[in-house]
Amino acid sequence: MALPPLLHLQDVSLTLGGRPLLDKSNLAVARGERVCLVGRNGSGKSTLLKIAAGVIQPDSGSVFVQPGAKLRYLRQEPDLSGFATASDYVQSCIDEPENTWRAEALLDALDLDGSKKTAHLSGGETRRCAIAGILAAAPDVLLLDEPTNHLDMPTIEWLEKELLSLNCAMVIISHDRRMLSTLSRAVVWLDRGITRRLEQGFERFEEWREEVLEQEERDAHKLDRQIAREEDWMRYGVTARRKRNVRRVGELAALRQARRDAVRATGTVTLVAQSAGTSSKLVAVAEHVNKAWGDRTIVKDLNLRILRGDRLAIVGANGAGKTTLLRLLIGQDCPDSGHIALGPSLAMVSLDQQRKTLNPDQTLADTLTGGGGDMVQIGDEKRHVIGYMKDFLFRPEQARTPVSALSGGERGRLMLACALARPSNLLVLDEPTNDLDLETLDLLQDMLSSYDGTVLLVSHDRDFLDRVATSVLATESAGTWIEYAGGYSDMLVQKKGGISEEIKTGIPVISVAQPATAAKTPAKKLSYKDQFALDNLPKEMAKLESKAQSLRGKLEDTGLYAKDPKAYSKFTKDLEEVEQALALAEERWLELEMKREELANTTK
Repeated sequence: MALPPLLHLQDVSLTLGGRPLLDKSNLAVARGERVCLVGRNGSGKSTLLKIAAGVIQPDSGSVFVQPGAKLRYLRQEPDLSGFATASDYVQSCIDEPENTWRAEALLDALDLDGSKKTAHLSGGETRRCAIAGILAAAPDVLLLDEPTNHLDMPTIEWLEKELLSLNCAMVIISHDRRMLSTLSRAVVWLDRGITRRLEQGFERFEEWREEVLEQEERDAHKLDRQIAREEDWMRYGVTARRKRNVRRVGELAALRQARRDAVRATGTVTLVAQSAGTSSKLVAVAEHVNKAWGDRTIVKDLNLRILRGDRLAIVGANGAGKTTLLRLLIGQDCPDSGHIALGPSLAMVSLDQQRKTLNPDQTLADTLTGGGGDMVQIGDEKRHVIGYMKDFLFRPEQARTPVSALSGGERGRLMLACALARPSNLLVLDEPTNDLDLETLDLLQDMLSSYDGTVLLVSHDRDFLDRVATSVLATESAGTWIEYAGGYSDMLVQKKGGISEEIKTGIPVISVAQPATAAKTPAKKLSYKDQFALDNLPKEMAKLESKAQSLRGKLEDTGLYAKDPKAYSKFTKDLEEVEQALALAEERWLELEMKREELANTTK
């Protein structure tokens, strides 16, 4: 026998900005049920959760919470203002004085200092404090909106185990597929204001969604045929019995409206990165790199080679130094010792997790155009801002919407729109998955898979890492980073197996610096020959790159092989030789540049 619901939203409707957001939506959850709420960014998931929590009121419909049931809501962006310390906030969430011990226990489990001022908490610490508060309350109904945002992997795994141990009713919104698959026992899909429910876990959702959409297509096809019959009657049917004619005209109008509603496109995000041409084969080389902040070691004796086409993911606990390491690898920070050399011809585009580059007072259109009219520069061409907005699921009427009014997911899509408009051959992504819906994540994964440049990535999304990363750079102890081949799951297997570093990385660490035994007496500067080569290699590489681009342009002629097979073969062979010469020149340039830096540091 099914348990009665502790929370029941029935026929809830809400219109925002003249647009129906929720249309007789339903949501019910009983004790022990774990329901995940899924849908596209902007579909109204967070709004539905706010209605369930009593934060906002619907235009119509009913919201029922079982009398005496304790409900707790984790906002997407927790607000701890009004509380002096982290401990004060968590203690305030506990109703029973005898259970105040839970506050300190949870703060300790989440590695939080209870005496720390809430105003000084980072984004991740604020999230952990808010989680400690809702868990300390021991609720009967738990509403979670993106609980994994800004959490590191150890904390996400701890939270999964904690939630699995609870017997409360639970509704979860999350982009973390692994968490949804682990926790959910039912799925509510919010699509175009309407809710549909699947009484199975998230693993079955995507297959079920395709079945629903296919059925909609079949229904739309039947409706098309019915419209065709009515139109045929309108053209050739008898004109007598005026009242009946008017009724049939009205029925045809209703059918056409039903058809419009049935095929009302939800749209798809169009993610295409603008290419800036081929980068050098060696993107970055790190040799014996060390970095510390005060007494704390961030990076210790790091040796790493990043090649063109790599998708390197950097993982670790919050505070381990992932962002610092990323900044070192792209030359934005300098190491305390050791050498990092970046290859030539790099065109970098970065996406920061704090989204600091977004001006909250600027409109969406001005953010995309730079405030310069109605056109967006996309690589070498210009597009109207409204058309480009539609590629990222923004409606035309949102053009004048300030960034501050956008949801977290919409701000994430806006950052992607800004980043992908610029030509690049190196993408640097710091937590790109935060707040993105599952379908946008799928498209982002596809784009990164087909991207012909190099990707450096910081993320806590385990499923995303498994789908995107070719290798994972993980922190093992204070400042020690080890590279593992494959994605996150591959890293766990390799760690468990205790295999050697060379097998783990799949790529032996090769030093491009001169051997220490090359000379008994250390030189103070480069030889004349080496200095001459270092000065002239960039010009040589530029000529080779220009020649390679010219040959690629000739080979892009789809009819060349049919018209002149010999010319096609010659151009192909020439391109291979030029690319090989370019790779050797790049290797030599990096070798000399690192040697120059080493000698300069030695003479200081």
